[in-house]
Amino acid sequence: MEGHQRPVLQRILPTLDSSFLLKHYPDPTVRGDKVPNYHYHPELELVFVNGGNGRRHVGSHVSYFDDGELILIGSNLPHWGFTDRNTGNRAETVVQFSPNFPTPDFRALSEFSQINNLLERAKNGISFTGRTKEVEGRRLERMVELDPLGRLLLLLDVLRELSESEEYESLNADGVHIEIATHGYERFNNVQQFISDNFRRDLAVAEAASVAAMTVPAFCRYFKKVTGKTFVTYLTNFRIVYACKLLSDEHSTIAEVAFDCGFNSLSQFNRSFKKVTERTPTEYRLDLRKTVGGNLPSG
Repeated sequence: MEGHQRPVLQRILPTLDSSFLLKHYPDPTVRGDKVPNYHYHPELELVFVNGGNGRRHVGSHVSYFDDGELILIGSNLPHWGFTDRNTGNRAETVVQFSPNFPTPDFRALSEFSQINNLLERAKNGISFTGRTKEVEGRRLERMVELDPLGRLLLLLDVLRELSESEEYESLNADGVHIEIATHGYERFNNVQQFISDNFRRDLAVAEAASVAAMTVPAFCRYFKKVTGKTFVTYLTNFRIVYACKLLSDEHSTIAEVAFDCGFNSLSQFNRSFKKVTERTPTEYRLDLRKTVGGNLPSG
């Protein structure tokens, strides 16, 4: 099941002639090799989905888009791919760039301050709407026709326009934001796998520390440094991400969702869910019903 999978580190290899990576996917009905998966990467990601309908699953946020999508995702923010054979989109364009793009010295210029603010806000995930989505999305598509310098200049201008736009929604999806040094990926992924396999039951910090081959105090310091959260808070957010998946897709009552996600009581689940998503599970499900017109269970 999708919500039960851990985010996988995606290694993005730079090209020799560019400071960022540009990908363009044509009609997904003729591409059988593009399968969405739950992943994260240090690079920021700007995605334009040309037409179609689909789902946003970014960090702890799950919602739906209609008639395409333009979304900016921050560094190491876990997310699912946005298109597949069923999305009905005409094409998808993806731009991935380093957190220091284009260079640290360039980022330090006062003229870049507004774009710096945009990239900082991207830690939560930003979905653009209206004319911004339409115009800037089309400009991203044009990048595939340009030479490397033309692509760079156009990307910088697109980021400038996005930084000035008021047509956007902050997804508030940074609940599982990951900050980790390259050398620690294997250890952290082992802990992630342990959480993914066992989050439905009570988990003690000592068990996770054992998986990481660390003492409990050392593990707590390491985990807080890597994720910015305590183990308990991170585990709770992980469970909430899974709950969002069940609330959107499964024909289960809210009480069944709560216990299936590892919460010991419905009241504990309701409190935790509202703290992370700023909505109760019932409000979240009602909002999804309004968005997708589905037949989700009410209780």
